Amino acid sequence: MSDTPSQDDLDAIRHLVNNRPEEDFCGLSPNEMHELVFDTYEESSPLKINSVVPDQVLDRLPFLRLTEEFLKIVQRDRFIKLTPLGALPKKTLTELYDHRYIRDEMIELGITTLSREAYCNFLSTLHYNTVWAGLLRKANGRLTLSKTGKELQMPANRNALFLKTLNAYTEKLAWSDMDGFPAMPVGNLGWGFTLYMLSKEGDAPREANHYAEKYLKAFPEFLHTYPKREFSTPVQDLTRCYCLRTFERFLEWWGFVRAEEPRPRSERELTRYMAAPELGQVFHFDC
Repeated sequence: MSDTPSQDDLDAIRHLVNNRPEEDFCGLSPNEMHELVFDTYEESSPLKINSVVPDQVLDRLPFLRLTEEFLKIVQRDRFIKLTPLGALPKKTLTELYDHRYIRDEMIELGITTLSREAYCNFLSTLHYNTVWAGLLRKANGRLTLSKTGKELQMPANRNALFLKTLNAYTEKLAWSDMDGFPAMPVGNLGWGFTLYMLSKEGDAPREANHYAEKYLKAFPEFLHTYPKREFSTPVQDLTRCYCLRTFERFLEWWGFVRAEEPRPRSERELTRYMAAPELGQVFHFDC
């Protein structure tokens, strides 16, 4: 009798291993983690987006509100004429910033001014994300509303606008274009895993680096491929990179977390965060 395992035996072992909870994945199985990371918006993903998010919840999502105001400006003026460098003009920047949905620390402190799009990260991100979402068309130095943008401006389509904007932000926008860290998909890759961690531990204030440590444990390939630098380690750089991209420029801008008390720019990874109520009102997990 042969001791060689049959194909059925191998398949059973593979199924067992792939569906076994893993500590490195905070209790998710390899199969669940794969679906969460690579098929985030698919039916098979553990992450679920509530089919109908009430208007009062959407009203508290800053980046969505900015997107809506941006579309209103284009609709009102019929188009926005971009600068010779392809950026938003100062008039549009000022009108958007004055809503105060999101604030820029350097501008608030008077260190920089709102004279150029490049001086305000969230407005530059808004510009590109709205184009990536297919809500605006860019041609001949102008921004105009697309057919999709016109349709999704209707109040009855507000949930669809939210999904379109969020999908572009998480799946199409390269977060690495927003900072000076290496062009690696830190934060972008596995953004749903961060939401999963917050769903489990976000009921108490925790430092951002607490989540960064778990994230790097789940995605060790970033540590193996990060370029060496003279005055910092890959762990230090990747922690700062993850905290900036994921907490400051995703979760805070979208209103999914609350910062207990802002830290100096050099210590942002020590900022303590809690999951905002909106996180649970928009997302839930089926795992």
